[in-house]
Amino acid sequence: MSSLIKTFSRKLFTLMSIAGVAALMSSTVSAIGQSPEDIAARVAPIGNVCISGEECEVSSAAAVAANDGPRSGEAIYNQFCTACHSVGVAGAPKFGNAGDWAPRVAKGFDSMMSNAINGINAMPPRGTCTTCSDDEIKGAIEYMVDNSQ
Repeated sequence: MSSLIKTFSRKLFTLMSIAGVAALMSSTVSAIGQSPEDIAARVAPIGNVCISGEECEVSSAAAVAANDGPRSGEAIYNQFCTACHSVGVAGAPKFGNAGDWAPRVAKGFDSMMSNAINGINAMPPRGTCTTCSDDEIKGAIEYMVDNSQ
């Protein structure tokens, strides 16, 4: 029985190897049939680096947001926090639920601010707002707490 399994395993490995080589050759052949422009478009960079003080072709959303001034706590909540805090994903305190927020408020604002900036449990650092300033994070916390008492 053992030799039958070994024979089957070798044949299966051989068939898988042949299939892999065939797939590789197929993709290589199709790449050869592409024009230089098609290949250049396929391997083009997905972004550009914009250095402060130099003119850039495309401004990033973060740069545009920074130029508009700080966003309100409500705007930050609606854009970045609501996905988890509206329904309590992974234990997140729910917006409008005083019972969820009371233990956090009891630990103090500095504790909530530290957790928001550094992340806690399933919440990543800064929630999902990597472009938020500390003041914007503070505003979002204040907005959630003020509307959950």
